[in-house]
Amino acid sequence: MKRIFWGSGQIMAVVIDGKEIAKSYRLKLKEEVARLKEQRIQPKLTVVLIGEDPASQSYVRGKEKAAQEIGMESDLIRLPAETSESELLQLIERLNADASVHGILVQLPLPEQIDESKVIFAISPDKDVDGFHPVSVGKMMIGEPTFLPCTPNGILHLVKEMNVPIQGSHVVVVGRSQIVGKPVGMLFLNESATVSYCHSKTANLSEMTRQADILIVAVGVPKLITADMVKPDAVVIDVGVNRVDGKLVGDVEFDSVKEVASMITPVPGGVGPMTITMLLHNTIEAAR
Repeated sequence: MKRIFWGSGQIMAVVIDGKEIAKSYRLKLKEEVARLKEQRIQPKLTVVLIGEDPASQSYVRGKEKAAQEIGMESDLIRLPAETSESELLQLIERLNADASVHGILVQLPLPEQIDESKVIFAISPDKDVDGFHPVSVGKMMIGEPTFLPCTPNGILHLVKEMNVPIQGSHVVVVGRSQIVGKPVGMLFLNESATVSYCHSKTANLSEMTRQADILIVAVGVPKLITADMVKPDAVVIDVGVNRVDGKLVGDVEFDSVKEVASMITPVPGGVGPMTITMLLHNTIEAAR
């Protein structure tokens, strides 16, 4: 994969447009929803939002809008921040038993009085469209069909859509969260890539990142990755979303790294739109 040489001789990375790729994929999902409706199946996603966290509310609005655009039914259940763990678990039990609900998503993070693990474990694996349940994770580990976690699967789709060679490539993941870092490495390993994980305790981080053919960064540290940490012509996927001086920035120093990489995702407009798209995809699969 090579960078583009402009007429002036300037070298510039291809910016991966997650919005456009997501838009194209959602058109296919819209057609699939229409086919399911012909069979009298109405895909339905139920989102549970606890409290008034602004970021969570923004994410939920985006999910609702995207679901409506493809003809999927979306139901939002708002609960006060003081909701108890037992109340939430009882609600999940009712949603598990509701045949009209195909996907259940409890928006994270949760208030401190609620054990996040208990909530994730309580959602039926058949409705776990976030892909966080241990059954879903276990199937992913051994390469069995399952609901894949949305952000990692969105990243994989972006890379494939850009025709980036994966088999045999060295993928370096910076970050080891349960939501992005660990699962995204496993998805690329399942695609026959060679995968290395880095994190806050990794010695000589730049030595590792400079080995990456595909560099995936998901640590939540603004502009952590600079141009000198990137192998020339590498594909750089920035998962970070950080607010700095009122602006959203990623974990990658975009302006300098785009001069070195062959491809790079922007923040915003890169990985984010694909995360929601994969959530819709999982809900349709659950309905099917």
